[in-house]
Amino acid sequence: MQLVFITGGSSGIGQAMARACLQKGWRVALVARRLDALKSWATETTQELHLTADRIGIFGADVQNPDSIIAAAELCMTQMGLPDLVIANAGISLGVDTAERADLAVMRQVMETNVFGMAATFHPFIHAMQQRGSGRLVGIASVAGIRGLPGHAAYCASKAAVISYCESLRGELRASGLKVITIAPGYVATPLTERNRYPMPFLMSAEDFAKQALRCIEKGTSYQVIPWPMGVVAKILRWLPNALFDRVLQGRPRKHRHTDN
Repeated sequence: MQLVFITGGSSGIGQAMARACLQKGWRVALVARRLDALKSWATETTQELHLTADRIGIFGADVQNPDSIIAAAELCMTQMGLPDLVIANAGISLGVDTAERADLAVMRQVMETNVFGMAATFHPFIHAMQQRGSGRLVGIASVAGIRGLPGHAAYCASKAAVISYCESLRGELRASGLKVITIAPGYVATPLTERNRYPMPFLMSAEDFAKQALRCIEKGTSYQVIPWPMGVVAKILRWLPNALFDRVLQGRPRKHRHTDN
């Protein structure tokens, strides 16, 4: 029975992916800062899906703190074993204005959570997976990492870094039998997107995203945008000349600043 380690498990994509894994018959180690929320979800899900208690493990950790997430990973390996699959999903999205001094700290927070937190999540598993000769590391990126969007500098920069980081790691670990998979969601209906004040084409539920993501993971796809129509948009945006791209975005509502209600 496969074991999956998932960060950012207290809501949204993390919980949806955990549920989809459980429905496949896998065991799940779920990680988040909000331990109470994890406990409630685990209790409800265990009862709803008629699972035995050993199918879900819950661990409190903050991916911004490497000691915290490494300790959670080590505890998982002690209590549940070495995961077959690690999904680094934890992330935050905060609008910033570089003209505002206070927003520099916010940008640091986003980068530390979304990029450094992913590296800290993968780190404790790599040597053990290399010794075993197998394992899959999945980084949840975003279409927002393809091109920069107004007000979204911190998030876009962090997800662009995630895409490049996972690509680098994929090359480093390929010979040891480990697979590194990058999943780039488009717009998914989660607490992270519900406050966006601009159109969100191809908006999908977290449940639909999770099912499609797991299919890609099982196939070993190295990079995938979900849903596929957003993948087409991403390819167009990637090759769009700057002058035309800037004209398309002109007048587009920017992401609200982190202090806005």
